[in-house]
Amino acid sequence: MNAFNNIDELLKMMGREKALLKEMFHRRREGNLHYDVARALVEYRQERLQFLIDRGVIHDSGDFLELEDVYMHFFEEVLQVNEQISIASVRESIEALDAAINYYMMENSEQRKFEYLKQVRKILRNIALTTLRNVIDLKRNIDNTYKNEPNYLIKKAKLEKLDTQRHSIAELILQTEDYLDNRQQGFFAVAMDVGLRATVQDVRLQLKDAYHNILELDRQIIEYLNLIEYQDRLLKKLRKIKYLKDQMVLESQTDVLPVLNSINPVWMENRPKYTLKLSLDMLRNSDDGLAAIKALALKMKTGTMARSRKADPIGLDYLDQDTEILDMVSTLELKNAFAASGEDLYAFVQHYNCHKTLEREDRLVLFCQVASQFLPELQITEMTANDQDIEYPLIFPQ
Repeated sequence: MNAFNNIDELLKMMGREKALLKEMFHRRREGNLHYDVARALVEYRQERLQFLIDRGVIHDSGDFLELEDVYMHFFEEVLQVNEQISIASVRESIEALDAAINYYMMENSEQRKFEYLKQVRKILRNIALTTLRNVIDLKRNIDNTYKNEPNYLIKKAKLEKLDTQRHSIAELILQTEDYLDNRQQGFFAVAMDVGLRATVQDVRLQLKDAYHNILELDRQIIEYLNLIEYQDRLLKKLRKIKYLKDQMVLESQTDVLPVLNSINPVWMENRPKYTLKLSLDMLRNSDDGLAAIKALALKMKTGTMARSRKADPIGLDYLDQDTEILDMVSTLELKNAFAASGEDLYAFVQHYNCHKTLEREDRLVLFCQVASQFLPELQITEMTANDQDIEYPLIFPQ
């Protein structure tokens, strides 16, 4: 496998093959992309595919192409859609931090000490960033497993594994905080400058935030596992009831009838509607009854008239065709005439011979209309001219 010669070659490749890399990343769950689809994405140029294979960007597996893991992990990490939780990287970063601190304490050169100090700050930021990403990935994996995994046994096993990873992340957070509080106190006492102090403070805050999220994930995993257990017990009961019903021994071997008779599922019944009927004495002898009768009569009359009412016939004068002529100047004709002239647009509009008399304000409106409607066909210069109190740009045809 040949490596890229420099960063420019790598960036040029990623820009040129953007469509192919994007499609392969979107299909990363499927694991491969058909060779014919890949050839279409590189404009059917075989040498471009071969270049990617030689540089280790993709690899050939028969009729399919796959994106190499190093680029897959790079895109997932940058876009924060990684599903793999890397606990070992945090542990390795702590070991690298310990080594860098020891090198700093043993070094005599101030220049080299400064380099080790920068390395310590970089490792600390990397520990905090990796921990936060692990927590985010863990939460996303927990939700996806519970909501999308159809197999009960696999769902439960995955959640238990994620719970183990949660314990590991929490332990690493506590170890890192203990490292900053108790271990290497001599280093932090000697080398604590403004930059390192700010970095350590940011790392402490990020680790504390991550640990609080870990505690919330613990509650969520326990809740999901309990729900799975409840659903499993419920499913087993339903299967047993179904079996007893098929065997026609449900009533004799269970207490289903007493249980159903003891409950009152009112929410399953239709909501009753109660109509209030007015008494004849109330309708005859009270003002309220008279008002109710009048309202009902008006309602019935209005409904009958609305159903039987027809529209009035259309008058013959409405059907007469009258022609209305708008006295206006065509901006299209004005633009065409301007294209054949040698003047600027403002001067041309001022001297343009129209079929009617135009005021100075009307010609100014025409100038603005032509300039806005046909802007792509005009050449607007940076030069300006004045006409009394008006300053206008010099506009010429393309």
